[in-house]
Amino acid sequence: MIKQQVTGITRMINATGYSCAGLKAAWQNEAAFRQESILCIVATTLALWLDVSSLERIMLIGSVVLVVIVELLNSAIEAVVDRIGYERHELSGRAKDIGSAAVLVSLLMSAIVWGVIALPKFC
Repeated sequence: MIKQQVTGITRMINATGYSCAGLKAAWQNEAAFRQESILCIVATTLALWLDVSSLERIMLIGSVVLVVIVELLNSAIEAVVDRIGYERHELSGRAKDIGSAAVLVSLLMSAIVWGVIALPKFC
């Protein structure tokens, strides 16, 4: 039996539901995602309050949103690796370490953007 592909608006509605389920799962199961999401909300509020240009505001907000995106991807990698098995394996450890490194790089980039753009506004 051939499964018929869902297209059009139905596909978009289904995809939105899957995305919401993913956000809910990340919020419930990932402390780092909760912390970075709260940081994103606070930083976005601050970026909207600061007297900066539109481009600077986009960079400030975009840098913290990127951290949340990378954390979601890292959490997905960790979930897949854990699904495969909990025994120690070099490739599993490498996948998790690389995902964690991606989060670190995004956090450092966000800190640099905020340091260059927002910090002078407070000094």
